[in-house]
Amino acid sequence: MKLIGRASPRQNSRTAGGGAASAASSRLGWLDALRGIAALSVAIYHLALPFYWLHIDHEPRNFGDPGIFGVMLFFLVSGYIIPASLERRGDVRSFWAGRYFRIYPVVIVTVVVSLLVLPRNHSVIQGFAFDHPLLSLAGNATMVQDLTGIPNVIGVMWTLTYEMIFYFFVTALFVNGRHRQSAPIAIGFAGGALLLGSWLPLGLLTADGGLPANRHLALAVLVVVITAMVCFLTGRADLTRWGGTMLGGLGLVLVMLNGRSAAFETLMIFATMFAGTVLYRLEHGQIDRLPALLCCGFVLTSGVLSGYMYNRGNALWRTWSESWQAFSGAYLAAWVVFAIGMLLRHRRFPRWLSWLGTISYSVYLLHNPLIHFMNWKLENRPPFTSWQDRSLQFFGLMAALLVISYLSYRLIEIPFQNLGRKVIKALNRRFPSDLPFARPAAPAVREPQPAEAAEAAREAEPVAGRG
Repeated sequence: MKLIGRASPRQNSRTAGGGAASAASSRLGWLDALRGIAALSVAIYHLALPFYWLHIDHEPRNFGDPGIFGVMLFFLVSGYIIPASLERRGDVRSFWAGRYFRIYPVVIVTVVVSLLVLPRNHSVIQGFAFDHPLLSLAGNATMVQDLTGIPNVIGVMWTLTYEMIFYFFVTALFVNGRHRQSAPIAIGFAGGALLLGSWLPLGLLTADGGLPANRHLALAVLVVVITAMVCFLTGRADLTRWGGTMLGGLGLVLVMLNGRSAAFETLMIFATMFAGTVLYRLEHGQIDRLPALLCCGFVLTSGVLSGYMYNRGNALWRTWSESWQAFSGAYLAAWVVFAIGMLLRHRRFPRWLSWLGTISYSVYLLHNPLIHFMNWKLENRPPFTSWQDRSLQFFGLMAALLVISYLSYRLIEIPFQNLGRKVIKALNRRFPSDLPFARPAAPAVREPQPAEAAEAAREAEPVAGRG
């Protein structure tokens, strides 16, 4: 069975009625399954920590990290589908409107509910947000807080920064006609991880300036992002190109000069996402097989080797991992699982796994507040000690998480995605734009309506594995 094959005309044609939805669901089911696996891995990693329900000591985690595995698997999926979404739309304004309505509502609701429900001594909200609310709001509002020296409002939101910077890069490449250069860009980031893995400065723009430096950088980032979004809203090709270039430049400066995590991890995140894009282009005949596979092989090798070379000593505190084996093993496992998913992409996946993929974004954001809620309610009772009690606690919490995440998906995610589509249509009617920066050379991933099982509008929602 070939890992990558070009989509046949029959597969890409849209049939009438339910046939089209069923075919699309089948083609996209493997992405939902991968998101489900990643979400489950991340949730188990965090949910198991408070009570070690299987009496696991630190030794097994020296050879694999479920958090890193889940994160890298999500980044691969994100890289595979996000550029395809932008190119399918052919409209930067619509793309960004869709992203904001996709990401922000659940974040806002999660933060507000956590503030209202959880007491301060069990709050999932980072202390910095209470001490410096305006600065925290300004930094987190742009979703690039992890690269501006401002703590995440909720710890797991750190991955949203890397998703957002990836959107910056993808937009800049798209408006400047460089979006087909995914392979050399992936190789560049991976090579940088190998060569500069412990050299790039961490927090250079904010390290010695204290709070004033954080305020200045947050204000500068906010001005750049708002200006770029205003450029997109105009619908003018020249201003849209300016806005995309501004975002790309901002992302590059933050990544190279003000990283929070170890340099090799930061660079490998972007190498991994662009490698995911390469796989999409290979599947749809936009790049030849040999250079694509060489690129992905180099990225995979670089990820494993950079973990071996640099994930030691103080770097372990930056990657939140136990050893170099934990990072490299998890990174390799993410690629293996993604490859298996591609091998089986034309087959139907278990419905429950695809369902878990649909709610994975809510699982990602809600599992830590639920852990804090659990710790609050169990504060004055003796700790669970038996294997049976810990297992019951774990599975009970998992069940509660899935129910709450499903409600969040139905009551928050879907309504706001529908609202986003209406806003985009209204914008396009009121301020018409014709921005054909790029036309998809091959059929891109379709976005069925929310009621369909494999809803592609979820476009690789980011999931945090550690934090």
